[in-house]
Amino acid sequence: MSATATPFDSDAAEGTLRPIIRYKPDGSGKKEVVNAHWGTNPRFCDGIEYRFVRSEGKTFPSHRCLIPASEFRMKVDKKDYRVTLDDGNFFYLAGVWEPPMAGWPLAFRIITVAANPEVARYQERHGAIILRRQVMDWLDGTMAEPKLLATPPAHLFVVEKIGAGKPVQIDLAH
Repeated sequence: MSATATPFDSDAAEGTLRPIIRYKPDGSGKKEVVNAHWGTNPRFCDGIEYRFVRSEGKTFPSHRCLIPASEFRMKVDKKDYRVTLDDGNFFYLAGVWEPPMAGWPLAFRIITVAANPEVARYQERHGAIILRRQVMDWLDGTMAEPKLLATPPAHLFVVEKIGAGKPVQIDLAH
């Protein structure tokens, strides 16, 4: 099982493909990495393409997947931010996949949780974080969902403004 962890942009264009990690649907019990469309088929959702699903009050007994990420990005008031783990490790976003149907490709949605303290300064929710040690807990369903799909603790993330270079001092002396 390998997939490159890359930045996850929640403002990515419609039709964006991302690698997901899931169990093969053939029942073989083998994991695979496949590219999937981010978002559901709007023909079956009142014309709306859903990209996220809230974790609260829901269970996900099947079609679980992982989306490898080195960071996630968010846009707030025309400013872009990157969010990374404080230890620099990559992580996964918890997701659910949907099979191709009616001309729509294999697709996935990101499961969201209430934002942790660092992110809550910018937005109310973010993708559920699955740490590397929790991969099999999520894919196999061996840990209770409320433990995995919970708001991460404080001090887990580092939030940085993208493009925020060092301040430039203007030379006032002549």
